Amino acid sequence: MCWNTSSAFNPVGLALRGSATHKIVRTLGDAADILIRDWPSDDGEEYVAAVKACVDAISGQIPPEQFREALLRAADEAGIAALTVVAH
Repeated sequence: MCWNTSSAFNPVGLALRGSATHKIVRTLGDAADILIRDWPSDDGEEYVAAVKACVDAISGQIPPEQFREALLRAADEAGIAALTVVAH
């Protein structure tokens, strides 16, 4: 399992509400942590799909980029602004 790999995964910036207002998701480990600790709601259909996709990506069953797409859908469902992070 590659918890901290970001191989084919473009970083995503999330504007969450509450104490953890801005987060950058660079790795599958970052994503798992945010989904478990910081996500505003745990009952949305896209949220559940993103959690499953995260587990699948960590275990190598799907590519990290496929998880990223699920994360973006979950963010949209939860009303979280998501931005692609571009490194120079």
